[in-house]
Amino acid sequence: MPIFLRDASSSDLPAITAIYRESVLNGVASYEIVPPDESEMAARFSAITGQSYPYIAAIDENGGLLGYAYASAFRTRPAYRWMVEDSIYLGPEARGKGIGRLLLAELIQRCTDLGFRQMVAVIGGAHPASIALHQTLGFAETGRLKATGYKHGRWLDTMIMQRALGYGAATDPDASTYPGTLFKA
Repeated sequence: MPIFLRDASSSDLPAITAIYRESVLNGVASYEIVPPDESEMAARFSAITGQSYPYIAAIDENGGLLGYAYASAFRTRPAYRWMVEDSIYLGPEARGKGIGRLLLAELIQRCTDLGFRQMVAVIGGAHPASIALHQTLGFAETGRLKATGYKHGRWLDTMIMQRALGYGAATDPDASTYPGTLFKA
């Protein structure tokens, strides 16, 4: 099955909302309990893309959205501006087929090209498949927060993983090349 990656657009929001809804209701990647509606997902999409962060869609040969990934600010304090957090969500039919790996690899490349220096993954439920995916693309465990969420009748841990992008911490960043709008004067 051919998979195509492209920038997500507002026309993808119904499918993005449906994928996220399924994840909220049945998974542990998100600690939300009640799935947000399409208008809330549109506001989140606008907030992320409006700050010049990448938001990527994985599409099948028929144009169907299989999953999506985006980078966003890890924290909003200015010293964090060189670090992004990744998020990846796949529809049930797309899981276990390498689509998450394609999305994450593309997200890493785009964030590197934009000049970001670190990427962090905050993995809800310390989900083994998500941990394995991140490990295959160079992330290392930096911490585990125990019993951080309670969902589906059980306590969930949160895994923190991190990887350097580009030069990482080997050189100082060039403030004139910062791509986002979040911290611009």
